[in-house]
Amino acid sequence: MKYFNNVLATIGNTPLIKLNQVVNEIPGTILAKVEGFNPGQSAKDRIALYMIERAEREGKIKPGDVIIEATSGNTGYSLAMICALKGYKCVLTVTSKASQEKLSLLRSMGAEVVVCPADAEPEDPLSYYSRAEQLAEEIPNAFYLAQNFNLDNQQAHYMSTGPEIWEQTEGKITHYVCCAGTGGTLSGTARFLKEMNPDVQVIAVDAYGSVLKKFWETGIFDPSEIYPYKVEGLGKTIIPDNVNFDVIDDFIKVTDRNSALRARELARMEGLMVGYSSGAALECVFKLRKQLKPTDVVVVLFPDHGSRYLGKIYNDDWMKQQGYIKEPQEDHSNYLYSYKNFRRIYRVYRRKYSRYLRQTLKI
Repeated sequence: MKYFNNVLATIGNTPLIKLNQVVNEIPGTILAKVEGFNPGQSAKDRIALYMIERAEREGKIKPGDVIIEATSGNTGYSLAMICALKGYKCVLTVTSKASQEKLSLLRSMGAEVVVCPADAEPEDPLSYYSRAEQLAEEIPNAFYLAQNFNLDNQQAHYMSTGPEIWEQTEGKITHYVCCAGTGGTLSGTARFLKEMNPDVQVIAVDAYGSVLKKFWETGIFDPSEIYPYKVEGLGKTIIPDNVNFDVIDDFIKVTDRNSALRARELARMEGLMVGYSSGAALECVFKLRKQLKPTDVVVVLFPDHGSRYLGKIYNDDWMKQQGYIKEPQEDHSNYLYSYKNFRRIYRVYRRKYSRYLRQTLKI
């Protein structure tokens, strides 16, 4: 019999899927590493399992303890799933911009969710970073995973995602495109690929409103770069230790609107239901298209599944509220056609009636 001992054994080995219609004007072979095929439907399954099992081996946690994390949602779901299986209590802090679908998913796995203001500064006691640290101090037997600064985050992708991509492309990869958030998925994978071939170009995707690109360019943390943005799963208002700026060849910023529209295109044209940040990654590929050659092999990482954004980017009302799509204009063409048709019929009958009058009354 062939079976897995539990759902955790199915993490990783996600497929590479060639993109076709949506990128038909872009040179090269564009391959999507679709992390939504993980059981928790995101790349964060990899880091959550790796960080928890590493902490177990080092004796930092034991069954019955409390795992605490600040998350945009995906890491939280992966942690909640793993904690449910391993017997840990899970407490998660999230920002108020997390979708209702994400919050419901977290609670469905038994996690306690603490929602914090999305516009709070990182050092503000109300921010989801600060709140996680406070809870770790207040709750007995609590362990704060700290995915932004725990380098096991990056190592998880060095050990799994990087080797998978290298093997799946038979070493032919020329570009790796990935969103920059905590930095683990980007940096761990990129570090492995660079070790195998230093010429692989690593392209990081950032959001407008995030400090990462400016820091990569100048080494300066500039608070004036920070302002609210909608896209989830990329960009930061802090500098995480897991972002290895040395392995990044280029940083490209993308807009909330274009990211949302690209995600919808993937669903409509490729049958791939992916998340908001996946749309951001695809938008980055479009911005790269003038640099690409027909022989290039581009791997773009899609971090999560689109089912977590049904109330946002896949909801027409939400998209209209943001101004990302327009209200459909009323089509007057049928009315115009009917009016013209009426005038034509009227003229015909008027001529016939006039002829009838002349013949009958001999006018």
